[in-house]
Amino acid sequence: MVSMKRLFRPASLCALCLMGLTACKDAPQQPGGTQYKTLTLAPTDRILTRQYTATVEGRQSVEIRPQVGGTITEVCIDEGAPVRKGQTLFVIDQVPYRAALQTAEANVKSAEASVATARMTADSKETLYNNKVVSAFDLQTAKNALLEAEAALAQAKAQETSARNDLSYTEVKSPVDGVSGMIPYRVGALVSSSIATPLTTVSDDEEMYVYFSLTESQVLALVRQYGTSDEALRQMPAVELRFSDGQPYAHKGKIDAISGTIDTSTGAVSLRATFPNPEGMLRNGGSATVVVPYRRDSVLVVPQEATYEIQDKIFVYKVVDGKATSTQVTVFPVNDGQEYIVESGLQAGDVIVAEGAGLLQEGTLITN
Repeated sequence: MVSMKRLFRPASLCALCLMGLTACKDAPQQPGGTQYKTLTLAPTDRILTRQYTATVEGRQSVEIRPQVGGTITEVCIDEGAPVRKGQTLFVIDQVPYRAALQTAEANVKSAEASVATARMTADSKETLYNNKVVSAFDLQTAKNALLEAEAALAQAKAQETSARNDLSYTEVKSPVDGVSGMIPYRVGALVSSSIATPLTTVSDDEEMYVYFSLTESQVLALVRQYGTSDEALRQMPAVELRFSDGQPYAHKGKIDAISGTIDTSTGAVSLRATFPNPEGMLRNGGSATVVVPYRRDSVLVVPQEATYEIQDKIFVYKVVDGKATSTQVTVFPVNDGQEYIVESGLQAGDVIVAEGAGLLQEGTLITN
């Protein structure tokens, strides 16, 4: 019995080995590719936002300067007070200007009398000349005297107008509606039209202008997106504003102007957005941040981790016949730091490697 078991054992082992070899021969071969996460591209809509540092200015900010010199006798407004167009802000000593006007008025009356006298003389000389009492020389002399008197009258009237204007300029008035700035001068201060610091500044703050800059390529992308600059201004969505402390402004604004020139020193293009200011929260000279949305419809979007760069050019690996194929793409200049909007290089339905592009090589076998 024992000997039979011993004889059976080697034979069993041989049979098992033959069966194992047959099984190994018939087993399917595993593919040689590496498994990567892939993405099939399909059109989608995106709204991107980008923030730009901006400066705030009143719709109209006017430096108030005197047009005549003298001592300030009255300050009619408070600092930061609302003012209306035509409202008197300062009064400059009027005494010398009233005296100059009275002198000019007196000179006009004197010149008018001289004209009247010269006219009577000329008329008399003409009658005498017609009666052959005086010569033509005497008549012409009288007419010349009349012309001279009329010229003196015109000059006197011009001086009167100038004196009257100078007197009116002693009341310094606001040319616009707005809010006054700080007032560095007080009653008794001597001022003139050549002062370095204005009497005050009046800012029209009913609407505020917010200025910011884009790069040339960003502006070109906008223009291409909408067709023309005018169309871009018409169709661009409303923009938001954040104060310097990061808090959002309650009202949205509209980009309504794009500079026609490029700053050669920075390569930037200035834009202007207009915001309503009913509560007076925005002030002339302030700083803020403009949040600009960019809406793109039916676009292809790829994760930034699916891309790699070589010499400022962006590439992805497209899966073609199961292999990684390097493909260059152009992307929209604005991105959110996580995705790129592809403008060319890929089509809907293309399959790309969704992550780890920097570790791949051309021709790597890809399995899902």
